[in-house]
Amino acid sequence: MSKRTIIPFGPQHPVLPEPIHLDLVVEDEKVIEAIPSIGFIHRGLEKLVEKKDFIDYVYVAERICGICSAIHGQTYCQAVEEVMNIAVPERALYLRTIWGELSRVHSHLLWLGLMADGFGFEALFMHCWRLRETVLDMIEETTGGRVIFGSCKVGGVRKDIDKPTLERIVAKLNGMEKEIKEVTDVFIVDRSVKHRTVGVGVLSKQDAYELGAVGPTMRASGINQDMRKLGYAAYKQLKFEPIVETAGDSYSRCVVRIKEIFQSIDLIRQAAVQLPEGPIDVKVTGTPSGEFFARTEQPRGEVIYYLKANGTRFLQRLRVRTPTFANIPALVKLLQGCELADVPILALTIDPCISCTER
Repeated sequence: MSKRTIIPFGPQHPVLPEPIHLDLVVEDEKVIEAIPSIGFIHRGLEKLVEKKDFIDYVYVAERICGICSAIHGQTYCQAVEEVMNIAVPERALYLRTIWGELSRVHSHLLWLGLMADGFGFEALFMHCWRLRETVLDMIEETTGGRVIFGSCKVGGVRKDIDKPTLERIVAKLNGMEKEIKEVTDVFIVDRSVKHRTVGVGVLSKQDAYELGAVGPTMRASGINQDMRKLGYAAYKQLKFEPIVETAGDSYSRCVVRIKEIFQSIDLIRQAAVQLPEGPIDVKVTGTPSGEFFARTEQPRGEVIYYLKANGTRFLQRLRVRTPTFANIPALVKLLQGCELADVPILALTIDPCISCTER
């Protein structure tokens, strides 16, 4: 007769360097149920809008998460700009897009490295992060930062990218494509990787929809939705289609992110060609009054910023819904029925960012 046991996973685990705790109800080696517990690193960042000037709060928003910092700052700025009816210069919108896509490339390469580490492929882990370092060098050259850029502000951006620098970045990315393909092909064709991912942790299209999954987790289950298609920043001027897979398993979630790396490089190329001349910011006068609901696409999926302002320098309310928070119900679902040994890999396949989740 099978005996049920509760096994704790986390909050500290070698394969997942972030504090999420799962109580795994197992029967022999099969997971019957996963009960998540979060809240280990809550920092009260949303409350700070009552004490930080709405102009200065962009620095706090960027620190909600390190890896997603550029798009956190951008989404916050977009919400404030809509409330204040600020027309951001076209050049600034294109620069935000370029930095946002560089952020996506480095985030996905970081995730691929962690995935390789989860399989025990240490050399592959190093190769993924070696490529990521090249992208971080590009970010450092254009913003001064490597992970937290500090480039976005209400009304535009703080820094510009001159033409020679942009051409050099595009040339580097073009040269990197072959190396990235060589590394990512291992995830796509290697038999041992496919053995751990194909048909494992399946999230059906219906479950992904009903549980509110977002980003690559959702698109790997066949749902064609990408917030960039809303046309914010410069995306309305760029040609691309969401990357969608239909199997809904760990392999599909991996393939979606790999294809998005090459898509991001193509979007940067397009933006570099179309980058208009002109100012990079506008002067911001007055204080915000009203409320707005901003949605953008982070590397992990849709992030939502809701803010309410009452005409003072300090916002009355800020609420952030991050992609990992939306994907945790999907993680609980896809863990049901898996083997205990697959839990670390399945947790990684939603690309969890717990510091994002716990503002």
